[in-house]
Amino acid sequence: MQHPRFIPGLAAATLMAFSGSATAGDAMHGQVLYKTMCISCHSIDYNGVGPAHKGVFGRKAGSVADYNYSPAVKASAIVWGEKTLDQWLSGPEKLIPGQKMGYLVPSAQDRADLIAYLKQESARASGAQASK
Repeated sequence: MQHPRFIPGLAAATLMAFSGSATAGDAMHGQVLYKTMCISCHSIDYNGVGPAHKGVFGRKAGSVADYNYSPAVKASAIVWGEKTLDQWLSGPEKLIPGQKMGYLVPSAQDRADLIAYLKQESARASGAQASK
């Protein structure tokens, strides 16, 4: 028979493990989400309705060449990283009032997965640039 104090400890450990996994992004699932949720406006490699996402990590918002950003995004001082992308995807208008993206991602896990995918693709873009 298990000692009664063991069960609450096990429950707490299980809860911590579960809650920690909600913030870890799965780049493979993020790629699937990107292809189903984002691809109608965005591409990793080229500007479309939205700007290209190649190299988005560490890039100042509103700085992709040949894309017509809103004045609000151009004037922002935001640099894209995990935190700013999470804020953007959870409420673009809240982060940068006057921007023109009319879509948000309500699920924290989906945001984390998308961000993991974008981070992976940014690393690939950096690696490709370094090898040239």
